[in-house]
Amino acid sequence: MLQTKNYTPPGRDMQTALKAEIPQASTSIKKPALSFWQIWNMSFGFLGIQFGFALQQANVPRILQTMGAEPDKIGYLMIAAPLAGLLVQPIIGYMSDRTWGRWGRRRPYFILGAVFSALALCGMPNASTLWMAAIMLLILDVAINVAIEPFRAFVGDLLPKEQVTKGFAFQTFFIGIGAVIASALPFILTHVFGVANTGPAGEVSPSVTLAFYLGAGAFFGAVAWTVFRTKEYSPEQVRLYHPEAESVEKSGGGVAGFFSNYRHMPKIMQQLSLVQFFTWFTWFSMWTYATAAITQHIYGTTDTTSALFNEGADWWGVCSAVYNAASIAFAFLLPVIARKTSRKAAHALALAVGGMSFIAMYFATSPAMLVLPFIGIGLAWASTLSMPYAVLACAIPAHKMGMFMGMFNMSIVFPQLVSGLTLGFFLTYVFDGQAIMMLILAGVSMLIAAILSMVVVKELD
Repeated sequence: MLQTKNYTPPGRDMQTALKAEIPQASTSIKKPALSFWQIWNMSFGFLGIQFGFALQQANVPRILQTMGAEPDKIGYLMIAAPLAGLLVQPIIGYMSDRTWGRWGRRRPYFILGAVFSALALCGMPNASTLWMAAIMLLILDVAINVAIEPFRAFVGDLLPKEQVTKGFAFQTFFIGIGAVIASALPFILTHVFGVANTGPAGEVSPSVTLAFYLGAGAFFGAVAWTVFRTKEYSPEQVRLYHPEAESVEKSGGGVAGFFSNYRHMPKIMQQLSLVQFFTWFTWFSMWTYATAAITQHIYGTTDTTSALFNEGADWWGVCSAVYNAASIAFAFLLPVIARKTSRKAAHALALAVGGMSFIAMYFATSPAMLVLPFIGIGLAWASTLSMPYAVLACAIPAHKMGMFMGMFNMSIVFPQLVSGLTLGFFLTYVFDGQAIMMLILAGVSMLIAAILSMVVVKELD
């Protein structure tokens, strides 16, 4: 295992802490609070990660349909993302807990994921067949998961408990900014810069292709900023701030150690996982069928080569930008609501508004009428990205932060797998091909999550 003592800590106050004699295991020193710009720099990489993620959410179903995928089969192809998360995030979290070197604990995984994500983003719109596009999607999802998982643990690593909620609010802020720009990018390229949004049959439009190239550059550049502008605590500093924790070397390793920790995960993770199931069933349903729902229900077309279809697909990108823009403002409003009520009540409220907003889309008769529901969906998205992680970061042992955050991702993965395997059945045999009904189903699922947040979760307050 690599070790180093030549770390430059994230803040000047840490220099003083390093000079102090490391106390006995019964005492501890509080982590120094980080400045606004230090939290900004450590969170900035999420801007790039969300660029890649949002381009995928808004455009991959469109790409797959362009290459001949039937709407009821898209869910099967889209399960590449949750499968990648299921396998990759717990492994990367487990490994990053045990990585110490010149570049720190989490940052090597940031840059590795960024490199391969950028390459996959460039390759995705240039795939010549449906199955090649599916393979590029799998590579992209694996790479994004390699980059994203350590970022969750990064907040718990570097911030004192009183700044953890702020840290995740910053991440949500950058997620929103990146998603707003990336989701609307094909629309902007077409309507502002005149890039064509249609191409020959079976080929991705020039506007989407260029958007993916720009996204690749943004992904790598933003992650590189965090890697080079942020330093991590050394093993000695971790023990200084968390002397109560066992060392990583003594905490159990290998496959047996991993599954032992999984069986003994914190109770709060078990409670939140049920809420997460219905929450993420909703999100996967939206990402898979929003393009088809909007083009069918609002624009009245299923012809993927038509200008009307591509106009509707572009409008879904605008709606993606709307809900992500709303999440930026709500990210800083939710902690205020939580202080006045409780964290679980704030989360339940946000999910309830999101669920009703999904159902409201059925009654929209024009593109403009979708804007208000997507603002409500933005509230649910902001809470999904921040509240559960803020709670967990304060409850997870410091030396197992990456591993438990990776395990928690399973509560996101399983509902997406279930969605991918069942949504096609619902679309074909229950809703007779009406994609808008998939969004109604998503809304009902999110309302169930809101109820469970109040009934099941006992340790959020």
